[in-house]
Amino acid sequence: MIDLQETSLEYNGVSILDEVEMHIAEGQFVSLLGPSGCGKSSLLRLVAGLERPSSGNVSIGGVPAERFRQEQHEIALVFQEPRLLPWRNVRKNIALPLELSPVPTGKQQELITASLDLIGLRAEDQRKYPRMLSGGMRMRVALARALVTEPNVLLLDEPFAALDDLLRQQLNEELLRIWRQRSPTTLFVTHNISEAIFLSQRIVVMGSQPGRIKAEIEIPFEYPRESALRATPEFGQFVGVVSAALRAEY
Repeated sequence: MIDLQETSLEYNGVSILDEVEMHIAEGQFVSLLGPSGCGKSSLLRLVAGLERPSSGNVSIGGVPAERFRQEQHEIALVFQEPRLLPWRNVRKNIALPLELSPVPTGKQQELITASLDLIGLRAEDQRKYPRMLSGGMRMRVALARALVTEPNVLLLDEPFAALDDLLRQQLNEELLRIWRQRSPTTLFVTHNISEAIFLSQRIVVMGSQPGRIKAEIEIPFEYPRESALRATPEFGQFVGVVSAALRAEY
């Protein structure tokens, strides 16, 4: 579904990514781990079609990434900050991507309601403004906004980094539930090793200066994954494996 072939990226003569090779199958959940500044977010922007590679190819379903959205395929990008519009309530924030699309108004309301149901937001919260919501609730709304277009591809750039650990774990479980229900091809950027293992089918470890793929680690745990998985010896073993691969890049 997502293919990067000898993909390089430069800014002002500085190499950010160097001949990255990566394939993500349709419906797969893959996490990117690596040191700060290794180009994880830049890689995500290439897949989203927001940047063009300096050399090589980035394609989705055989279509160049920059054309994928133009051909009415949907890519959703969730940032580290919720980036909700403060003058819009929850429902109207979620509506924004649909207002920029040719979806009829009646269908828009159906999709908004379905997205709210998917993230489990209570009816009384739908008229609240971002300032009235907790950090975790704002991130749920950002996720609902991303999902409202029923995207083929879901890209997430450290969306839970600012949350406390327990809330982060809860939202990890919610994200997996949604992914299993909708099956978007998902690329998730994180610095958290346990989070990457819990969520992913495969972890891609990047090295920096410039960014390259250094290791790919398959995660064998079956879905659905319950919170108790994190306390098992097998999970701890994979934390060690991934940590060793990541330490080699620092």
